[in-house]
Amino acid sequence: MTEKLELDPATTAVVLIEYQNDFTTEGGVLHDAVAPVMESTGLLANTTALVEAARSAGVTVMHAPITFAEGYNEITSHPYGILKGVVDGKAFVKGSWGAAIVDELTPQDGDILVEGKRGLDTFASTNLDFILRSKGIRTIILGGFLTNCCVESTMRTGYENGYRVITLTDCVAGTSAAEHENAITYDYPMFSHPVTSKDVLDALA
Repeated sequence: MTEKLELDPATTAVVLIEYQNDFTTEGGVLHDAVAPVMESTGLLANTTALVEAARSAGVTVMHAPITFAEGYNEITSHPYGILKGVVDGKAFVKGSWGAAIVDELTPQDGDILVEGKRGLDTFASTNLDFILRSKGIRTIILGGFLTNCCVESTMRTGYENGYRVITLTDCVAGTSAAEHENAITYDYPMFSHPVTSKDVLDALA
């Protein structure tokens, strides 16, 4: 963005995509794959600070974890691509430590838990759109995993659905620096306003 970021907390929501132990925490199934980019962006510290400020300012905070019943019967029996990696690694099994939201971002009173995420786009299999519209939300701020997968998929649908979409370039991580940087450089500006968490903190101050 070239102009100064302005936000109305009453019509803004932060959507936290898959901040779960299988990604965020040592011992998680997919942590080793994302750890280098997480560390380079300062993802957890940046997100924690932003969420605290957002709550204080009256911004809606929403958590969008992905979970599957043991056996992954909710999806195709012949998964391919990114979901094959999830199934093969037995990641994000409902009720497991790996599927739990990371301690630093445990949902607080007033936060909203978006349930039913089974694929990449947070809008696709959840009631996210219904919640946003019923609360009069017009701006969504996205962070989480993966930069070029679930965050980007959600970003694109948010854009198509008429929301003002803001993506947090230092609160996302991918499985490689190249994929992460490519998405931020070429894809994010097409479908969102890519900004840093500091830009949002300044706008909320």
